[in-house]
Amino acid sequence: MQEIITDSLLDTIKDTATLIPFLFITYLAMEWLERRTEEQSVALLSRMGRFRHVIAAGIGLVPQCGFSAAAASLYSGGVITAGTLIAVFLSTSDEMVPIFLSSAVPAGTIGRILLAKFVIALVSGIAIDAGSRAARRWVHADKHIHDLCEREHCGCGDEEGGIFRSALVHTLKITLFIFIISLILSLLVGFLGEDAMASLFSGAPLAGTVIAALIGLIPNCAASVAVTQMYLGGILTTGQLMAGLLTGAGVGLLVLFRTNAHHRENLAILAVLFALGVFWGSLIDLMGITLQV
Repeated sequence: MQEIITDSLLDTIKDTATLIPFLFITYLAMEWLERRTEEQSVALLSRMGRFRHVIAAGIGLVPQCGFSAAAASLYSGGVITAGTLIAVFLSTSDEMVPIFLSSAVPAGTIGRILLAKFVIALVSGIAIDAGSRAARRWVHADKHIHDLCEREHCGCGDEEGGIFRSALVHTLKITLFIFIISLILSLLVGFLGEDAMASLFSGAPLAGTVIAALIGLIPNCAASVAVTQMYLGGILTTGQLMAGLLTGAGVGLLVLFRTNAHHRENLAILAVLFALGVFWGSLIDLMGITLQV
């Protein structure tokens, strides 16, 4: 038992340490991109007209959760529709891309997964808004963006520090998440065996997809870290990975429940997001789609 713990700890430290420089470079590029494009993207999100679902699905692919939070605030202010909001939520990738890049996952595989998320987000967003009765029920007429601005004073624009500091803080935080989750997975594999761990999800595919989707709903970047690490460890299937990534809207759900006063509406969006994650994840596995190069 002590040998398993020691080996797992040493392997996790070694594997996590090798990711740090790649994560830092990735987050440095992301911080630069975010600061150059965030205001324009949020403005675009609020004035996108008939192409709203395409733009929403595309914006969500940017590997950071800021856009899902912005979309939740815009929805709470009555600026965007429920379908547009869910399109952003479904396409949000959070920490998947940086972890994949630092783990040397082929660019073709990453591209296929992102393309799949884009198409799913686009189709789902259009379908939700096409149901006009449901869309009208979800968007209350008493919403107004000025009311939201008066209620919320998050001070997001007061963040100090340059992109190097932000990238370093983000790198250290995600490294800690990766270390903890990787250590837990390594210990579980050590005590239960890799085949037994994989069978927990492959033995009951639908149950595994539901579990992955539930993990994705956790409003924290640790959710996408956990799902991605389990996929890289061969524990999750492609469909189960997608289920967890589709429901993983980062802090967007937290912002939605914080800013939108219509709680039944929030619960409906949460339920639809979960159902879509399970549906699309199950469909991908049923059709035998792997998305790997």
